[in-house]
Amino acid sequence: MRLTVSTWNINSVRLRIDLLAKFVKAVRPDILCLQETKCPDDRFPLKRLRRLGYGHVALNGQKGHHGVAVLSRLPFDHTSSADLGGKPDSRHVAVVIGERAGLKDPLTVHNFYVPAGGDAPDPQLNPKFAHKLRFLDDMRTSPELQPDGGRALLLGDLNVAPLEHDVWSHRQLLDVVSHTPIECDTLNAVQRAGRWVDIMRTLVPEPTKLYTWWSYRSPDWAAANKGRRLDHIWVAPALADQVVDMRVSKQTRGWPRPSDHVPVSATVEI
Repeated sequence: MRLTVSTWNINSVRLRIDLLAKFVKAVRPDILCLQETKCPDDRFPLKRLRRLGYGHVALNGQKGHHGVAVLSRLPFDHTSSADLGGKPDSRHVAVVIGERAGLKDPLTVHNFYVPAGGDAPDPQLNPKFAHKLRFLDDMRTSPELQPDGGRALLLGDLNVAPLEHDVWSHRQLLDVVSHTPIECDTLNAVQRAGRWVDIMRTLVPEPTKLYTWWSYRSPDWAAANKGRRLDHIWVAPALADQVVDMRVSKQTRGWPRPSDHVPVSATVEI
């Protein structure tokens, strides 16, 4: 059985529901993980999503900002969410897909929206940056994020571009939040703790540049191409050899009223 899983910081699901529909009609992911939905659970556009084929939805939302969701064509055996970083701000939701979907061995999907961290990369001066580092450290120590041989994915907007070729200029961005050494080291510690495999860089290794985000501030984002890889798909070691495809849907950044992030998809043999 092949399963396609996508992640997308949609930057308001209600504002961009037509773009979401356009994307899923083209890519047809079995599971779509959204971040920054900016929508309380009771106002999520469930009817439209059901018409698009997503009858199973796990939500962790709030009014105006943050928010995550998992949309699925397959039923869930279990859903959960965790408050990391000391704040209940709707940044994680997890689902388990198993017997109800006909899977002998369950598959866990963790969807994260890591805090952006503000502008100043100093936890003493910037509470938002301190919160981001604490959130990442909580991910590192979370038992649920250490699959121990099980089948799992961890994906979402992790808001860190950890590698030299994940940004348009390693040298110029070393002091810019999302690519500072302390953020990169902390995210890499999360990955090591769970033995997660960065499947994007497995399939598209450095030194190839790989981006998933382009700033709204750029008057011509495509020509400047000053991107960063802030969105990630990690797989547990048990799935590392079973990912058969990965794509970054860069074209969505050029759609009308786009998100500044683009979807990333991986296809897994399960």
